[in-house]
Amino acid sequence: MLFTSAIFVFAYLPVTFAVFFIIGRINRVAAAAWLAAASIFFYGWWDYHYVPLLAVSIVFNFAMSRQIAAAQEPTRRKLLLAVAVAAALGLLAYFKYKNFLLSVVTDQPLAALGHLVIPLGISFYTFTQIAFLVDTYRREAHEPSFVHYVLFVTYFPHLIAGPIIHHKEMMPQFRDPSTYSPKLSDFNEGAMFFVIGLFKKVVIADGVAPFADALFGAAGNGHPIGLAASWSGALAYTAQIYFDFSGYSDMAIGLSLLFGIRLPLNFASPYQSANIIEFWRRWHMTLSRFLRDYLYISLGGNRKGPARRYLNLFLTMLLGGLWHGAGWTFVIWGALHGTYLMVNHGWHALSRAARNRPPKPSYVGRFASWLVTFLAVVVAWVFFRADTVTSAGAIVGAMFGFGGFDLTAHTLSNALATAEFWWIVIPLALALLAPNSQDIVARASAYLRAASAARREAFAFVSLGAIAVIVPLCVVIAESKASPVFIYFNF
Repeated sequence: MLFTSAIFVFAYLPVTFAVFFIIGRINRVAAAAWLAAASIFFYGWWDYHYVPLLAVSIVFNFAMSRQIAAAQEPTRRKLLLAVAVAAALGLLAYFKYKNFLLSVVTDQPLAALGHLVIPLGISFYTFTQIAFLVDTYRREAHEPSFVHYVLFVTYFPHLIAGPIIHHKEMMPQFRDPSTYSPKLSDFNEGAMFFVIGLFKKVVIADGVAPFADALFGAAGNGHPIGLAASWSGALAYTAQIYFDFSGYSDMAIGLSLLFGIRLPLNFASPYQSANIIEFWRRWHMTLSRFLRDYLYISLGGNRKGPARRYLNLFLTMLLGGLWHGAGWTFVIWGALHGTYLMVNHGWHALSRAARNRPPKPSYVGRFASWLVTFLAVVVAWVFFRADTVTSAGAIVGAMFGFGGFDLTAHTLSNALATAEFWWIVIPLALALLAPNSQDIVARASAYLRAASAARREAFAFVSLGAIAVIVPLCVVIAESKASPVFIYFNF
C-alpha cells in the first residue's frame, strides 16, 4: 500500500484517522493500540509473510530492553546490549547481506547466487530499535508500555522508509493526552506537507525518472555513452532521488501531523549546500544523526586524535553506504562520501591553522565551493544508482569525456530533447532556488495565525479546493503507472 495509492488515500487513511480519534475520546491506550494494529496491517498489506518477522523482532528487542534497563552491573548491561544488537544486526545481515557476503567469500557474482527478497523496511525498523537499545543502555530511554513500544516501532508514516526516529522524540507525544484530540492547526500543516510531498513524488520525481532510467539502462546493457547522455542522465537521477525521497518524507511528516504527532525533518534543501559537511547536515538528516550518534561516536569520534577522526569519518560513511544496499556500488558511494568528508574537514583544519579563524569565503568562493560540492554529489549518485561498478564506471568516464566530446550526438535518442532538458532543469532549479517544504508550511501557518477570520476562511476555502483537485489527480497519475515505487523502499 503506497501513500500515493487510491486505497490508502481514500480508504485506509480516513478509517484509521477517524477510529483513532473516536477511541481516543474513550481510552488513550486503546487508541494507541488501534494505531499500532493499523500500522501492522499497513505493513502486512505488502506481504503478510513478513509480519511474523517484524513481530519477533519487536518482542525480542522489547524484552532485551527491559533486561538492560533492570541490570545494575555494568558488565551484564554491556553483555545484554551486545547480544541484542548482534541479534538485530544478524537478522538484517541474513536478509540483506547474505548473498553479498557469499559473493565476497566465494568470489561468485551476485547474480549467480539468486535473488533474495528483502523484507520491506527492515533496515529502518532495525536501526530504530538499535537506537532504542543503545539509549536504554545509556539510561537515556525506558519504555515500560509494550503497546507504546509497538507503536513506536511500527508507526506507519515512518515504518517503511523513515525518518529514523528517537524514542525520546516520540514517546512523550504518545503519552500526551492532547495527542488524542484532533487539532485544526496540526491538520492544516499535515495536509500541506502531504500535498507538497505527493506532488514532489508523483509529478516531479516520477516525471524525471524515465530520463535517468534510459541512461542507466543503456549503460547496464553495454551501450556506448556520450558526454551529453551521461550528464543528462546523472542530473536526471540527481533530481529524481531528491524529489522521490524528500517527497516521501514530506508525506510521512504530513500524515503523522494529521494524528497530532510530529516526526523529525529529514531534508533541508541539501543541494544548496556549500560543502559536503553541510550537505550531510541537510540530506537524510535522521540517518546522518543516527550514524553520528551510534556509529561515529562509538568508533571514537574525534576523541582519539586527528588521524583517528578522519578514519572514523571514512568508516562511518563506508558503513552508511553499505547500509543502503548490499553491493559494491553502495560501498564505493559510501567510500566517496567518506573521502569527501575527510578532505572537507582537512581543508577546514588547514584554513583555520593558516588564518587562525574559520574560513569566510567570498561570494565567488562560496559559489565555487557549492559547484564543487554539487558535482561531487552528482558523480557519487552514479554509483548509488548503477546496477554494477562497470556500468557506473562507464557513465562516470563519459561524464569526464572518455566517451567522446560530441555534444550533438545523443546515443540514447536523437538529441537532447527539449522535454528532457526542461524535465531536468526545472526540478533542479526548484531544489536549488525554491524554499523547502518546511519553509513553505511555516510561512503559510504564520500567515494563518496573523490573518483575520475572513482571510483564514478564504485561505481554508482555497486550500480545500486545491487539495480536492491535486490529491485525486496525483492519485490517478500514480495509479496509472505500471509499477510505482519509492526509491528508498529498496533499502
